Amino acid sequence: MRRFALALLFAACNAAVAASGETLIHAGRLVDTEAGRVLERQSIIVFGDKISAVKPGYVEPADYDRLIDLRDRTVMPGLIDAHVHISHESNPGAYAERFFQNPADAALHATVYLRRILDAGFTTVRDLGAPDGLAISLRDATAKGWITGPRIYAAGKAIGTTGGHADPTNGLNNQLRGDPGPAEGVINGPDEARKAVRQRYKEGADLIKLTGTGGVLSLATNGINPQFTDAELKAVVETARDYGFAVAVHAHGKEGMLRAIRAGVDSIEHGSYLDDEVVAAMKQHGTWLVPTLSAGRFASEKAQQPGYFPEVVRLKAISVGILVQQALARAWKGGVKIAFGTDSGVGPHGANAKEFGYLVDAGMPAMAALQSATINAARLLRQEGQLGAITPGRWADIVAVKGDPLADIRLMEKVDFVMKAGRVVPAADQR
Repeated sequence: MRRFALALLFAACNAAVAASGETLIHAGRLVDTEAGRVLERQSIIVFGDKISAVKPGYVEPADYDRLIDLRDRTVMPGLIDAHVHISHESNPGAYAERFFQNPADAALHATVYLRRILDAGFTTVRDLGAPDGLAISLRDATAKGWITGPRIYAAGKAIGTTGGHADPTNGLNNQLRGDPGPAEGVINGPDEARKAVRQRYKEGADLIKLTGTGGVLSLATNGINPQFTDAELKAVVETARDYGFAVAVHAHGKEGMLRAIRAGVDSIEHGSYLDDEVVAAMKQHGTWLVPTLSAGRFASEKAQQPGYFPEVVRLKAISVGILVQQALARAWKGGVKIAFGTDSGVGPHGANAKEFGYLVDAGMPAMAALQSATINAARLLRQEGQLGAITPGRWADIVAVKGDPLADIRLMEKVDFVMKAGRVVPAADQR
């Protein structure tokens, strides 16, 4: 879709240099994500890469360097996807790619994925597991302006147990399997758990990702069993707190979720077999749920396609879609905190906004769905002072759509204006 002329002109003038001067944005409708309301006829003033003011009415543009006219659009903060994997994208040959691709190949692919994600309106992502330091390097390259993409918070290599969901040697023959340890994200016992967290710190990670239960797409038979002991979880969480890390936990099965929640982790990812007991524990401990409905749907659909997944994966994937949808519905009704995440990389990057429709289909109000991808995700990232709302002092991450997404949430799949840190991102057909 072509973005309108003023936005394109602004982008062309500023693509190669940092935004400077004051930019005035006239917003027909502005989503106030903190209050959960929509404000009519607002003016947003951007100075450099931050929002400097928000004023009612349409401020006279004469005193500003640039005007961006969004009077016919609904404007909101840049979107946040709190669960992505930018190092890969699912395809029928994905399980063989690691034998034929170099890390540099994966990095070059990732630059394409990042641009798709940004074009879809997601100006910030949380990458929850990538090998070879890939997500950390991409984070730094994006921050330096070497490549174009969303702001990245990276977990580095996910941490699992031997044979667990994050063991990179699952499914390999005996000669290739070896015995990976904490440096490769595989631990057994509290001491190795502590070492793995410290290794992620050494590598420059922003947070810790654990695989607390079996998983759907790993080459292992059990997708729901608990895979960390209480002592291992306690060691991870205590060490993570020492280093200022949040802890995100992939978990499908109930017992694995309960162990992680009791240990004090920050978020449960997926939560497929979440029940009322898990809901009560999450509320008691203030644990977030990142439901990733998109990944569940994608895996269930592709499980119907012969040969797309290895048989051990297909058998797990075939039922997961409906489970995560039901889990989200139960969590929302039970008052659990919800943050937006898609697990993109399982499904295609750039289709992240489809998650909004799935959330609403599962029972979340449209405003709550928008808040999950803005102010709530910012709180999960511990960045609510910088992200998630259009208020003075925050990053000038701003997106817009035609029409009213509160009346039709699937309009979020048609974001046609994207600004990240004060720069307008030109549309794909205008680059």
